[in-house]
Amino acid sequence: MEILSILIVEGSSDDAEKIQHVLGEGGLCFDCLCVSTATELHKALTDKYWDVILSSCSLPGFNAEKALSVLATYHLDIPFIVLSSHVGEEAAGVLMDMGAYDFVMKANMARLVPAIRRGLKEVKNSLRFNEAQVALQKSETRYRAITANLPGVVFQFLLEEKGAISFPYVSDGSVTLLGLTPQILMDSPILFPELILREDKGIFDQLMMASVEQLTTWNWEGRIQVKGYADIKWISLRATPRRTESGATLWDGIMINITRNKLTENEIARSREQLAELSSYLQKIKEHERAHIAREIHDDIGGTLTAIKFELQPCLDETPRLPVFYQKKAKSVEDLVDRVIDSTRRISLDLRPGILDCGIVAAIQWQTKEFTVRTGISCDVSCDTDDIPLDADLSVAIFRIFQETLTNISKHAQAKNIRVKLEEIDGLIFLEVADDGRGIKMSDIEKQDSFGIRGMRERSQQLRGNFNVTGVMDKGTKVTICIPVSDVKNYTTQMNDTNDLLKDLSSPKTARVMKSRSS
Repeated sequence: MEILSILIVEGSSDDAEKIQHVLGEGGLCFDCLCVSTATELHKALTDKYWDVILSSCSLPGFNAEKALSVLATYHLDIPFIVLSSHVGEEAAGVLMDMGAYDFVMKANMARLVPAIRRGLKEVKNSLRFNEAQVALQKSETRYRAITANLPGVVFQFLLEEKGAISFPYVSDGSVTLLGLTPQILMDSPILFPELILREDKGIFDQLMMASVEQLTTWNWEGRIQVKGYADIKWISLRATPRRTESGATLWDGIMINITRNKLTENEIARSREQLAELSSYLQKIKEHERAHIAREIHDDIGGTLTAIKFELQPCLDETPRLPVFYQKKAKSVEDLVDRVIDSTRRISLDLRPGILDCGIVAAIQWQTKEFTVRTGISCDVSCDTDDIPLDADLSVAIFRIFQETLTNISKHAQAKNIRVKLEEIDGLIFLEVADDGRGIKMSDIEKQDSFGIRGMRERSQQLRGNFNVTGVMDKGTKVTICIPVSDVKNYTTQMNDTNDLLKDLSSPKTARVMKSRSS
């Protein structure tokens, strides 16, 4: 059984004994202390905690009102029961306002134990209520902190059976996402559907009604436009429904801004389409190049070899001829063989210039000289060193990008001079090609059929490098690539079919084939 600590404020020892007797008769197990002055009461309240305080209404120089004043200074919620021989209603009211729990007449203390039990129960209930209030306040504070920092809007959405809608709750995030304060949205819930674009409104209503009928999660992604803003936002709505007693449907959910994700998805889809177009285009170029090489081998080398065969046939019969005949035949065969050698060298040079074996610097210088001879455009090459040691695959890649750049300049730039800068700095290879032509527009760079620029960019990115094109109208265009040399060790293993097609795109043969197609 619980032992109660009872503090008795009483000046009469007989009354104190009588009180203790009543408590014992009432079945209470207790320890008690009797005090009769304010000083003793202060000391008692300081020394320990008391479950109940029983105070005589009137003591010489110290009454129940003063005892309540002392108790109030300690801010303790202890049942304070007044014991009185006689008390008026007005005095009782004053004491109750000061915090007394109950009154018990000394002449009839049958109510004392029930009053104590009721007072203890009220204190426990009050303590539990206060704890619940504190817990609720903490929970509310934590909830508001979470909702305030969420990148979206936490909400409750109510749909009545007759179709009326309302927002019982909206978090502060509505200002950022929807451009509406929570209060405005709760006062005028129809403002939210008005934000939804007309193209997405139908699926919004359809998914909402499906959630109503099946009580399944309401998932919707769509576009809204906040009034006063030109930008369109993508939002994702996720809400769980439940049926209310009135038959309405109440959702608890969240709306978040997914504009960045949607733009990324669209960009990925667009990039895939561009890569598919580029792959298809390069495959066609590859087939044209193969057909062109096959024709050259068949028509040039094959025809020359056939001529050699005809020249040799008369030398194989048994007809006696003068030495001068065989000398003429040998001279003719020698000339034909030289033609075969020249054709083989030319085809091989188109596929992979042998000058690359001398280094990227020599290859760039050779290519600019060839370009100047062919187009009449002056080229100035600047390089701090005669050789930059590079991986063979990286050399080929840079050379092909350079070839494609020169091809684009000859076709579109209308330039008279070209400046080429090649250097290696801190493990990075830089190539800059600038012309003084008419300049390139951003629309030309981004248009769908810019396969040359797209191919150069893809090749640079696969080498973990950067590719940049800038132009100023009537002042020229600058192409810059920056590729880390150290990463190219893994280049060969990372090359795929698209890389091979890109290599084919950059060859001079491709330019000639495309020129012949356009003509």
